[in-house]
Amino acid sequence: MTHETVLANARVVLADEVIEGSVLVRDGLIADIDTGPSRLGEDMEGDFLIPGLVELHTDHLEGHFAPRPSVRWNPIAAVLAHDAQLATAGVTTVFDTLRAGLDDDAPISLPDMLRLGEAIEDSVRHDRLRAEHFIHLRCEVSVPSCLADFAAFEVLQRVRMASLMDHAPGQRQFTRLETYALYYKEKTKLDDVEFLAYCERRIAQSTLNSPGNRAAIASACQERGIVLASHDDATLAHVEEALSQGIRVAEFPTTLEAARASHESGLGVLMGAPNVMRGGSHAGNVSARDLAEHGLLDILSSDYIPFSLIQSAFFLGEVVDAVTLPDAIRMVTATPAHAAGLDDRGSIAPGLRADLVRVRLDEHVPVVRSVWRQGKRVA
Repeated sequence: MTHETVLANARVVLADEVIEGSVLVRDGLIADIDTGPSRLGEDMEGDFLIPGLVELHTDHLEGHFAPRPSVRWNPIAAVLAHDAQLATAGVTTVFDTLRAGLDDDAPISLPDMLRLGEAIEDSVRHDRLRAEHFIHLRCEVSVPSCLADFAAFEVLQRVRMASLMDHAPGQRQFTRLETYALYYKEKTKLDDVEFLAYCERRIAQSTLNSPGNRAAIASACQERGIVLASHDDATLAHVEEALSQGIRVAEFPTTLEAARASHESGLGVLMGAPNVMRGGSHAGNVSARDLAEHGLLDILSSDYIPFSLIQSAFFLGEVVDAVTLPDAIRMVTATPAHAAGLDDRGSIAPGLRADLVRVRLDEHVPVVRSVWRQGKRVA
């Protein structure tokens, strides 16, 4: 039996323009788009209608599962809480990050990560979730156990993306040791002598482990069809290495030079939506707004604040003249969907999935009023 819904009298954000009109949804797909007012269907009252957001990198799930250092929540309950927050922020497709390669002093363990991965897959099987969830492995290639940890996730079917990262001091995210110390010394609660030993150990691990782990995981991902991302690239050499390993997404490049080289080489340059809202990087690296002004920003990610994704999409055009609303909406919908190989969603166009979000602007803040995934109301 055919099921149809008309979402009428909306400001519909298409790939390159905003029109006033209606969207016809039939059996979970967008069937037609019409311009002008309509008396038929559900009245959107002039609100924006945008594609469902596509989130490629969120660390937010871990906080629901481990809200305190000694607390572990029920993993399915943690996934459901995370999913609900994403859906009500307009996210209809999400890649949840799980860690592969945990240092000895990490606040969470590999068994914890596997429990969360199993909870995601179990929740997908039992149709508990509002958004569609995939798994993104954050591979800390400097850690000795990284390759073995990566292999442990082979039992999970929803691993569709992996990022290769190295947070050792003196490179990439923290090229200056002073900045690294400001961030990690407080986090690790070490005194000066202990912190120096910590840095020396991390640098030695990176030198020993990163090249082999990076190459092995990149090769495994190419064989399994897992989308690869680089992380915190800072130099042309980093970008060249990424290209040689089949990288498709450049996550959080830390310099304008690396971002330009990545973008011009066809990689999707991904930056944090919190960076957009705050006006800069917490680590003092290149800002997302600067990249947008230079035409080098392709994808936004909420990273650690789910609502920042939709917030930044509506805010970016206000602070960067070269970015229109359709441009910014593509950064959180069509471009990340394409980068992840999901060409059935990300735009309001006939034949694509009816993943849609109704948004009203209130004091420059987007208010999510309704969310549909494949034509079904989920928030």
